Amino acid sequence: RGQKNMAEQSVMEESGLDAVAPVDSPASVGVSTPENAVVVPGPPGGIQHTQPEVRYNWVDITQDFLTSCEELELGELMHDANFGLFEAMSAIEMMDPKMDAGMLGNRGDVEVLNFQQAIQRGTVKLKDLTAPELIGIIDTMLSSMVTWLEGHSLAQTVFTCLYLHDPEVVEDRCMRAISLGVLKLVDLIKNNVNRASVFEEEDFQTMTYGFKLACNVTDVRVTGMLREVEDEINRKVKSTRCKQGEERDPQTELEHQQNVGLQARLKFCRLLLSALIAFNKPQCSGVTDGRRLLTQAGELLEVMKKSIHHGAHPDKTATLDFPIIMGFEPLVNQRLLPPTFPRYTKIIGREAAMEYFQSLLNRLSQVCEVVNINSIHTVLDFFIEFSKASPCVLSRSLLQVLAVSTDRKVFGTLPFREALREAVRAFNYPPALIPRSYVFNNPQAKEYVDAFLSRSVRPFSNLLQIHGHNRARQRDKLGHILEDLSSLQDEADKVDAALHSMMIKADPQRQHLACFGTWVLYHILRIMIQYLLSGLELELYSTHEYQYVFWYLYEFLYGWLLSTLSRAEAMYQEHESYMEQQKGGSKKKSKKKKKGRPPSKEIVLGQAEQSLCGGYYKAIQGFYLDERLKKPVFEFDNEQVRYEHRFAPFATIVTPPLVPYSQFQDMVALEKFSPPLQPADFYVQACKCFQQAKNIYESFPNQTKEVQTLCKVAKTNFVVIKLLLGGHKRDSKTPPEWDFTEHNTFPIIRLT
Repeated sequence: RGQKNMAEQSVMEESGLDAVAPVDSPASVGVSTPENAVVVPGPPGGIQHTQPEVRYNWVDITQDFLTSCEELELGELMHDANFGLFEAMSAIEMMDPKMDAGMLGNRGDVEVLNFQQAIQRGTVKLKDLTAPELIGIIDTMLSSMVTWLEGHSLAQTVFTCLYLHDPEVVEDRCMRAISLGVLKLVDLIKNNVNRASVFEEEDFQTMTYGFKLACNVTDVRVTGMLREVEDEINRKVKSTRCKQGEERDPQTELEHQQNVGLQARLKFCRLLLSALIAFNKPQCSGVTDGRRLLTQAGELLEVMKKSIHHGAHPDKTATLDFPIIMGFEPLVNQRLLPPTFPRYTKIIGREAAMEYFQSLLNRLSQVCEVVNINSIHTVLDFFIEFSKASPCVLSRSLLQVLAVSTDRKVFGTLPFREALREAVRAFNYPPALIPRSYVFNNPQAKEYVDAFLSRSVRPFSNLLQIHGHNRARQRDKLGHILEDLSSLQDEADKVDAALHSMMIKADPQRQHLACFGTWVLYHILRIMIQYLLSGLELELYSTHEYQYVFWYLYEFLYGWLLSTLSRAEAMYQEHESYMEQQKGGSKKKSKKKKKGRPPSKEIVLGQAEQSLCGGYYKAIQGFYLDERLKKPVFEFDNEQVRYEHRFAPFATIVTPPLVPYSQFQDMVALEKFSPPLQPADFYVQACKCFQQAKNIYESFPNQTKEVQTLCKVAKTNFVVIKLLLGGHKRDSKTPPEWDFTEHNTFPIIRLT
């Protein structure tokens, strides 16, 4: 019945669109008879032609349609076979101003003028712009640029400024210089983001829609023009400066403050442009200059914030979403929409834009630190830490551009393969990479090692690039790169076996087992742990899924990671001791050196995080026994389906093997214990885990902010479970709350 009424409605719509179209539905439309024929004048000769007049008798089916809809159950949808949910999400909702670009521009009372029309009407000034007008235009330009960096279309943000359409016709030297400077900034940002290729459609829009980005003017010329007008404004600042003993005129003071604000904006744009140019110099040679320029630009932002009120303010008729001042027309590019899902563009406010640039400069200064790192492992750690703050697409892209060039050289100088060679040597010191070792000088062994390292370049360069994407995309890509590392792991095992057979022939007491394999396994385990923890950060798991997520981390992944790191430490010490003996050093000296090597920082932090995961897992077990948590009633799936879905990317890895759901059930089953375990038993174990984590963090030297936060989380959870053991809120069956405000991965448990 619903299909019938929808068919009738579609007939009506077709008839309304084409009034002379033939209609076959007599129930809805009545056609006139030949008696109502209209005589149409014909050609000479007395011949006449007749054409029947068509009249429609519309029938309203709205009520029938609504009545049919009532027969649908809650959650049921009726749709055409070629129009599913995906098409519905991609469709534009007609007559919705946020999605239909024609709604605002097609009104009769709105006249949209392009740059040339605005010049002819006199609505924009080409010369003699005042300081308030220039400040207002520059601030709105910067706000539009920030909105563009947040993922909106260039046409709907930056190029709503009419001055940017053709800066050459602008006679005002200051306006022309700042327009060219903004175009150069847009061009440099776009090129850097494209080079890094770590953006998605929700991050950044690269389309320029045919607008010119001042490519006919050199970067040096634009910075020179900005400096010239900056010097000109500086002379005005000096001429209006208060002299000692002179009585101050309010108008002169206002003019002085306006010129100070204008000069700060011109200098800020020049310094930011110069910094981005410096970052693009080969072999990271301009990083030092770029950092200095960023520091100078950051000092100007405070002056810019204080002088925002001196700028021209938007018209009273303007909307809050898009402030309109002279030189801006929000609807001038309404037809130039990006080929992505429709997004409503709201220009960021001036104060918020200044705060954005402040944080951007801080992030770019942090990016400059990467050139001081000399190990690919440390570079990867830097990428991971930098990504945790969810930086903007520009800072992520510049980090990629500085760290790895397009020809896969680290910092533009060191080939990626050689960087990986040094990373493996520093990890476990394999004999194949020790200069005085037998296999090091063997041509066949050298060929095996070089082939393996060459094969490793692609997955590890992709791993660095993955950490340049936004956090949500990272998780998806980490799941896929495990496939590449799985095949690399298999190749590493073959290389180790071949090198081991060569080694024992020359020296039966020496071995080369699992050296490269251990290195690959270490990175696989790190990715697996990061994949699961990112699900907590992105809030992908339901509360009832925390049990097997923390169980998997506690019982398996962290255990594997700590074992791998310990084995790498043992390998390093063994191979180092052997080489010391080869040099002629005494065994006593070698043993002393081996004994003095402390456990690595990563092992200590891994033990603390394993204890944290164990505390959560044990506490959840107690909550289930205490009936504070209950398993949901699954209607469309079950726990096994969810379990297998969460750990599906791990199925491609041979070592460590995927733990099946049946093993999880066996390990959490309580029926095998006699006498039966009580909630207090699990709470005691959870307390021990949280206390162990707390003790490790407290004893950690030179605590970072991350370590301090995790220490606070462990300490709070220890106290909460201790109170629960003491009878606090014993009778309450309200589920506990999981508070992720302190840390986005490891929550604080709160009893309610």
